[in-house]
Order: sequence, then C-alpha cells, then structure tokens
Amino acid sequence: MVKYPNIGVNLMGVDGNAFSLIGSVSDALRRGGVPRDIISEFRQEATSGDYDNVLATIGKWVRIDLHDESDDDDYDARYCGWCDELHEDCECDDED
Repeated sequence: MVKYPNIGVNLMGVDGNAFSLIGSVSDALRRGGVPRDIISEFRQEATSGDYDNVLATIGKWVRIDLHDESDDDDYDARYCGWCDELHEDCECDDED
C-alpha cells in the first residue's frame, strides 16, 4: 500500500542517480503538503540500503507515474499541473 497515493512522481527523464530520485520524491512530498519530519523519515528509509531499496521505498511512499510528458504536446492542456489528474477529474480548480 502506497503511503501517499495522491502524490505522483513522474520519473521519466529524471537522472537515475539515487540522490536525484530521492530529491524528486522529497520535492513532490513537500509540494503535496507533507510535513518536513515525515519527509525526513522518507529520506532516512530511502538511504538505509542499496539502489533497489531506494526504488522500493519510493514505490512505498508515492505513486510512480510513467507517462512521458515530452511525447504528448497537449499534456498540460489535459492534466492539472498541481495534482496531475485529468482536468475534468481535478478538484483543484474548484478552490478558486
């Protein structure tokens, strides 16, 4: 079970270096409103083992999105930049 299924991270095109991956997920958690101490727990768990542990930890904490945005010119027109949901499914615009 993913701890934060509402937070997605697109790893397509991200540097495969373990610390780059951890940084990308940490940024996504921060943008998702996760408190710093919880993000520190993620970073500690992710760095407690080898590269496979990093990947497994990411998969336990956030939703991994595999959509390659560079292949889709109208991606931004169809998906919310905040929650990455289709605009018709997104509730972010309702908060205006």
